[in-house]
Amino acid sequence: MDVAPIFRMEGISKRYGGVRALENAALTVAPGRIHAILGENGAGKSTLIKVMAGVVAPDEGRMTLEGREVKFASPSAANEAGIVCIFQELSLIPELTVADNIVISNPPKRFGMIDRKQQRRIAEDALARAGAEDIHPLALVKDLPLSRRQMVEIAKALARKPRILILDEATSALTAADVSKIFAVLKRLRSEGLALLYISHRMNEIAELADECTVFRNGRNVATYAAGTKSDTEVVELMIGREYSHIFPPKPPRIPVDRPPVLECRNLSWADRLNDISLTVDAGEVVGLGGLDGQGQRELLLAFFGVLRGLSGEVLIDGKPIRISSPAAARDKKIGMALIPEDRKTEGLMLPMTVRENLSFAALDLLARGGVINRGAEEGLIDEMIRLLAIRTAGLDIPVGTLSGGNQQKVVIAKWLMRHPRIILLNDPTRGIDVGTKQEMYQLLRRLADAGAAIVFYSTDYDELIGCCDRVLVLYEGAVKCELAGDDLTERALIASALDIDDRDVALRARMGA
Repeated sequence: MDVAPIFRMEGISKRYGGVRALENAALTVAPGRIHAILGENGAGKSTLIKVMAGVVAPDEGRMTLEGREVKFASPSAANEAGIVCIFQELSLIPELTVADNIVISNPPKRFGMIDRKQQRRIAEDALARAGAEDIHPLALVKDLPLSRRQMVEIAKALARKPRILILDEATSALTAADVSKIFAVLKRLRSEGLALLYISHRMNEIAELADECTVFRNGRNVATYAAGTKSDTEVVELMIGREYSHIFPPKPPRIPVDRPPVLECRNLSWADRLNDISLTVDAGEVVGLGGLDGQGQRELLLAFFGVLRGLSGEVLIDGKPIRISSPAAARDKKIGMALIPEDRKTEGLMLPMTVRENLSFAALDLLARGGVINRGAEEGLIDEMIRLLAIRTAGLDIPVGTLSGGNQQKVVIAKWLMRHPRIILLNDPTRGIDVGTKQEMYQLLRRLADAGAAIVFYSTDYDELIGCCDRVLVLYEGAVKCELAGDDLTERALIASALDIDDRDVALRARMGA
């Protein structure tokens, strides 16, 4: 490292009961550098940055800031020292305005009252610094889509004028355009001398941004190296501690069936978000939804699951038209549908409640007789799900919010699998989880399809769509732009269709390597 470090962590250990989150961990951070932190979910990354940001206190070890030993009793103490963290879980208050959220910890005052004009100026400056000038400072956060809320979170952090900025999966909810803006912002902050810690499971982001990388596994830092000096395969093997095999399971050949599709929609429309969509999904088939973020993919999944009102067109189950009036109707045995939501923290889990309670919640009506839960049946199903998804937890009676992100996502999926659904809707289910857990989920997805489930899979990751799906429907402005399958299902074709490029030969040229 060519420059003197601004921050060091040495011998940091942290345990939660019998679970070792960190064990003798170390990290060195330099100004004017982007330092990537890599590792599987549960490797210790989140605990490391929580210690650094004053959220939790270490059991052992020491931290130094510019050579002086420091201990942070709270996040505000870390902020005062210039260490600001953007956590994967948003800290915004939805009912307040963007400006209120940005200055909430230290609002400008005048005559003992909040100076609204100055507050707005601070918010505008922070949004501009984050490359989000298009977000109105007086807009309510609850009215913004998830990707714009993430930009507000970044602006909020920059308004605190940090010396060390920590980003934990800060781009996981962003559109491609926003990611480009954030990359430009981070590179500018690096040139201004800011020290940045960057946590991401997207290897292409690490390759573009990082100067140094540190890999964590089982609570320990196992390697630190200059970015670009190791291949992706070598990095993944460091992360998972074993040889890395092909990430996607093989797709079986599609055999035509002489029966109606399990799920079908015809001319489905809603407001200005869905426009005349028709599609089919057979038993044993994984149908992907592609296209740029915000083109109606999420709304289509919500429409299937009975959330939206005012739909036109029709939905058919096993070839028969049916009205799905609510999520309760969608999950009923006659339909057997499950939806894995986009945001596990707010839509998929009850974080203060236990792992056991979260797992059994969606299947209580199947487990209860006369209002009394059959505990034996519940335990049997929970044990089956723990084994099936390899959920790592110190126990069933700890809060689900204490699990790593990947294991939380497994709980979200497991609670729906306890109903044995035959139609599974997945809304970007691997967002913010590590490569090892992703591989497990891809294999699970294929096993479910092989067992006869009809699966609709929306992902913002083109590699996932290509590797997991039998067919991909690309949406553009709420309509199906095209369908890609077989040799036509390539990254080039997906991107061209997503951008609505008028090139009829794009798939052919992709196959020819043009």
